[in-house]
Amino acid sequence: MKTRFLMKHVQPAAFSAMMAMEKYVVSTDIDPLHKELIRVRASQLNGCAYCLDIHAQDARKLGETEQRLYLLSAWRESPQFTDAERIILAMTEEVTLIHQGGLTDGTYEKAVTHFGLEVTAQLIMNIITINAWNRIGISSRRIPGEHHQIHKTDANS
Repeated sequence: MKTRFLMKHVQPAAFSAMMAMEKYVVSTDIDPLHKELIRVRASQLNGCAYCLDIHAQDARKLGETEQRLYLLSAWRESPQFTDAERIILAMTEEVTLIHQGGLTDGTYEKAVTHFGLEVTAQLIMNIITINAWNRIGISSRRIPGEHHQIHKTDANS
């Protein structure tokens, strides 16, 4: 298996638009570690090995433990996650697996109660953005580990 293409080379305008979304995501009020939990969990659900590799490493750099990364796919049964993280992970799953009913009223109401409307909207945009990156990574067959060979700003191309 090899990478089919880099989006930034084939469709630079599309890649630029995605980078604008990434810049927005970075600017949101969401805790950086929570952003990485979103990225890792969505990448697990979507089966994007490339993004999973990058964001698990990024989460570790922010202090995430190996144990919590191992337990992320079983977060409902794992007491290691906070109430806020449980809401974020439920949102991530429901938005990522939108065809299974989407963001439920219960999860949405918990998010708004806990985070407020602005941050809830930011969480949704964070989830949408990693899902788009996952689809680019899978469609273009990005290979885990190859990001070490390219420039940091190209990491999600």
